[in-house]
Amino acid sequence: MSSEVVLFEKRDGIGKITLNRPDALNALTIEVFEKLREYFAMIREDDDVKLMVITGAGRAFSAGLDLSLLGGSLLQNVSKLRIFLRRLQDTLSMPESIEKPSIAAVNGLALGGGTELALACDIRIASENAIFGLPEVCYGIIPDIGGAQRLPRIVGLGRAKELILTGEPIDAQEAWRIGLVNKVVPQNQLEVAVKTMASKIMDNGPIAVGLGKMVADKSFDIDLKTLMEYTVLAQDTCIRTQDLVSLYKKKMEKIKSKTTKPQPEK
Repeated sequence: MSSEVVLFEKRDGIGKITLNRPDALNALTIEVFEKLREYFAMIREDDDVKLMVITGAGRAFSAGLDLSLLGGSLLQNVSKLRIFLRRLQDTLSMPESIEKPSIAAVNGLALGGGTELALACDIRIASENAIFGLPEVCYGIIPDIGGAQRLPRIVGLGRAKELILTGEPIDAQEAWRIGLVNKVVPQNQLEVAVKTMASKIMDNGPIAVGLGKMVADKSFDIDLKTLMEYTVLAQDTCIRTQDLVSLYKKKMEKIKSKTTKPQPEK
């Protein structure tokens, strides 16, 4: 087994990031966050990577922040704690700032920072054994690296407050019911489901996919009129690429092949 706390693999246009502390249920440490920053930056600059997948090794996506990080000098130094938390927030905001889609492949536990990491991705696909939750209030603290902000945007304010204020976990089916995850699949089909979703996305124009993601994200941040103008500029960029012509021809050829396909004899 590799000693690296985070693994990176690039294959077929997918940059796969795997949290690799299975014995600790992939709890998040400073070293893990720094490796995530490194790989996020690498993915942003690598033209061969079209899409990012984040998952965990073993039986957990991530059990959340390693609680040992909150001990010692951090609790004694308010300024140091705030700098530390802002660094973590900035790290989990990086997938949103990259014009490439991200998919969280959630296997097993995704608690606290694990749920917050999944929420920072564009799409979440969960195995049937996945468990989500923000249990911070049970320890007298609050979700502090984006969960309290992203969760209401994804599931609505009422559902988000229930999860944040009770700290109770939910299973994969409940997560799907409230819209926290896009799809739930059997555990042994998670990898296939993620690759299928990734292929569907990567078959489309990469510039359009990236700008479509950014327009959707900005819908929560700016007024409608400004957003519509932003969309006009994004569309102008899309139209000036070669993707429009090549993808249109590809689509028409696919439709034509379906319509001319010989029908089976009765």
